[in-house]
Parts: sequence; structure tokens; C-alpha cells
Amino acid sequence: MKTVVMALSGGMDSTCLLMHYLSQDYKAICISYNYGQKHAIEIERAKSTIKLCNEKGMRVSHHVVDLSPAMSLFDSALTSSEQEVPTGHYEETQMKQTVVPNRNAIFASILYGFALSEAKRMNEKVLLALGVHSGDHAIYPDCRPEFYTALQAAFEIGNWESELVEFDLPYLHGDKTSILLDGLESTTKLDLDFDTVLSNTITSYNPDNHGRSSGKSGSDVERILAFHAIGREDPIEYLEPWEDVLRHALQIEKEFKEE
Repeated sequence: MKTVVMALSGGMDSTCLLMHYLSQDYKAICISYNYGQKHAIEIERAKSTIKLCNEKGMRVSHHVVDLSPAMSLFDSALTSSEQEVPTGHYEETQMKQTVVPNRNAIFASILYGFALSEAKRMNEKVLLALGVHSGDHAIYPDCRPEFYTALQAAFEIGNWESELVEFDLPYLHGDKTSILLDGLESTTKLDLDFDTVLSNTITSYNPDNHGRSSGKSGSDVERILAFHAIGREDPIEYLEPWEDVLRHALQIEKEFKEE
């Protein structure tokens, strides 16, 4: 039985990643992180996805790791009550405020330790997977290929039996649009409704108290444009109608390209 250990944030990237592996008949062990993020509702969305998969008889388990005490010490608009989440295009300079220092190194380190432990318990190789992609490369240095090349090398040097864990980052050179297309293909193979699966996700960094996406944060804009690119309406609830959030995202993209 093939096993993948992966991060499941509750966002569209990691949810499509889960569908990707389930459609290839993997058993999936998912880890979600509570790191004090303002959009912690994403963890509830991840739980909803796990519930859906389990109801369909898929082999998925889930762990939530609380890192909030440690990561509350870090400087980021995503975790600090004193900073506002910036709006605009997702590649604009101000989006660097949403970087959480060393976040992916911490997440990957925990995943690696767990994956290696699982591999040794089962006495077989496992995959370690993350949903990082090229759309994040400009602003998030811990999403770049060279970072993961260096990280994997460090983990292999620092652990016995590291040959039991293989990194797999299938979206690393893709973008949100290619991720959605992969999710559409995977859900079709699994006989799942694509809109139902994606309605259990959230990408917004500043949703309201009811979990509705603002449509204004850079992560929102990127997601909206990706759904538009594949000719579909995003099934999640926004503060404004789809036509309005799409119009806003297209305008933001136009202004960014004209700069």
C-alpha cells in the first residue's frame, strides 16, 4: 500500500494535492497546523474535507498540530493583531507582510520527522508531499525549488534511514490554474463532485467571522483568477457576488500589468 504524508492546510492547493494522491490509490496521512493564523477557519475546512473522504471510504487520517505558542513570536501580518493583511495583487511587494518567517521549513521538518517515523514503523518507503507552487515563488522564498532542494539535502544528512522518505512536490512548477485542473481531473477519477470538494476550502487571508472570503487579499485574487481561467465559478462564499469579486480581481491584475 502506497502512503503519502502531506500538509493539509484547508486551502485549495493542499486539498487538490490530497485528491491527486487519492486518485492514484495512496493512503494519505494529513497534518494541519494551527500557527495562530487569522484564517484559522482553514483547519475546520480541512476537517470537512477529511470527513467527506472518510464517508466515501477513502484511506485518509488527520492530525492537527498546535504551533501557535511558538509561532506567535514571529513577525507576520497573518499572525499579528497589530498588522492588517494587505490587499492587492499577490505579487506586489506589500504581500511580503504575509510571509511567516521560516514557516515552511518548520512545517516540512515536522512532516519529515513524522514521515520517517511512519516509514520505519511500516518498514516501507513513504512520500512527503507539500502543495507549494510557482505562483508563490516571487513573494515566498520558502516556496522556491532551490529551498526544497537544500532542505531535502539537509534532512537526508541529518537523519538515519532517510532513504525511506521521498519528497514529492508535484505543483512546484505549476500555478493555481494548473492546480485546479489537476483537482478537476482527480475528483473526476474519484467520482467526487469538484465544486463540493472545493467548497470545503478557503484561501482568503482575511475572511470574516462567518468564514466568508473577502475577495480582496492577494491570495483571494490569485484564486479568483485561477477559477476564471478554467471557466468556472468559485463555489465558496464571498462577501460580494461572484461577478463583483471577479471584476475586482481582473481590475487588480490589469493594474499590476500596467505598472
